[in-house]
Amino acid sequence: MLDKLSSSLKGTLQKIANAVFVNDKLINELIKDIQRALLQSDVNVKLVFSLTKDIKDRALKEDPPKGLTKKEHIINIVYEELVKFLGGEKFDISLKGKPSKIMLIGLFGSGKTTSSGKLAKYYSKRGFKVALVGLDVHRPAAMDQIKQIAESIKVPVYINKELKDPVVIWKKIESELAKYDLVIIDTAGRDALSDDLIAEIKELNELINPNERLLVISADIGQAAQKQAETFHEALAITGVITTKMDGTAKAGGALTACAVTKAPIKFIGIGESSDDLEPFNPKGFVGRLLGMGDLEALLDKAKAAIDEDSAKDLSKKFLKGEFNLIDLYEQMKAVRKMGPLTKIMSMIPGMGNLNIPKDMLEQQQEKMDSWRFILDSCTKKELENPELINAQRMERIAKGSGRPLQDVRDLMKQYKQGKKVLKMFKGKDPEKMMKRFNLNPGQLKF
Repeated sequence: MLDKLSSSLKGTLQKIANAVFVNDKLINELIKDIQRALLQSDVNVKLVFSLTKDIKDRALKEDPPKGLTKKEHIINIVYEELVKFLGGEKFDISLKGKPSKIMLIGLFGSGKTTSSGKLAKYYSKRGFKVALVGLDVHRPAAMDQIKQIAESIKVPVYINKELKDPVVIWKKIESELAKYDLVIIDTAGRDALSDDLIAEIKELNELINPNERLLVISADIGQAAQKQAETFHEALAITGVITTKMDGTAKAGGALTACAVTKAPIKFIGIGESSDDLEPFNPKGFVGRLLGMGDLEALLDKAKAAIDEDSAKDLSKKFLKGEFNLIDLYEQMKAVRKMGPLTKIMSMIPGMGNLNIPKDMLEQQQEKMDSWRFILDSCTKKELENPELINAQRMERIAKGSGRPLQDVRDLMKQYKQGKKVLKMFKGKDPEKMMKRFNLNPGQLKF
């Protein structure tokens, strides 16, 4: 869904950028293209026409501010109105007290248990001491599932298969949870909204008194998400929404906008099946990615989670001394791998989304990086520390040991030499002056 919508919107804005003149005809074409792209993503018809009316009114009536051309101003109007359409500002999670508590609620099959694990990993990677609690006593496999998830992400979990009352389970374990910074509670769902589901959740809510009550909604239900969000919000005053399966359905646009127009803000979106595929929902960054403008905040957040501060400082010092070996290259590749697929990383880099780099090309580069990791594992410690030792004979040995083609070993050494050549530019330089030269703020590069 995101790739298709993004491609449509970027193509639409490219028409504006390439136009010789901006006139009423061009603006009408822009509006029709945006309408078509959003309707194909299952966004509510009334919402689409309301949005495009606002864009058209501003595009026809507003004069561009000083420093912007008419074309640039129209592109900026589209960006601003889409951000406003999806909720405007980013809504942060409230984590106060010890332990802070996040309770997940929703219908059966929405992805609550999986989202519990993703949230736990998200916060544990950011230094929180996290525990999972399973209170779904109705679905037979629920307790086993949350236990398996907890083991895979290495966080403690509290379950009780013998008791069938979630209130009793909570009372039994509550005192043990005081040692954690954050407790994430997975509750039971139903096949449809029902009085007994609402009654059980209300009772748990009063007992647990969580900092956050997050409604988990699957994006594949499309516009029906609005009814769920409104009903749960009326019953429990939910503090936010997690929208799952954003990557695999044409109805995701409908679910996203349906939630955005309720009084329950979207706080996280699930963008894949991996335990790392959960990110805070920031309308500005999300729209930036859709339009090919990037999302620097999300990129830095992923980098911070992938590289600890001490490692980043150590690597920076080595780079500024012009030092760089295969161990450093290996650590870099590991960090990039932790941040996710190259296709997602590239979409976050400002300007890269508009280069239209073929997806299969990025996937080939990802495969090449994975191949390089096997090659580096087959190098000796001395070779990793002193790559200049690696001659043709050693390359053949490394290729055989790693099970990779000799050409892959040569490509890796070529990449290393190119990287070292670039780093020579930084040797002995003042980092602040270098960053000013590249128009970078030193604060932007802190992890």
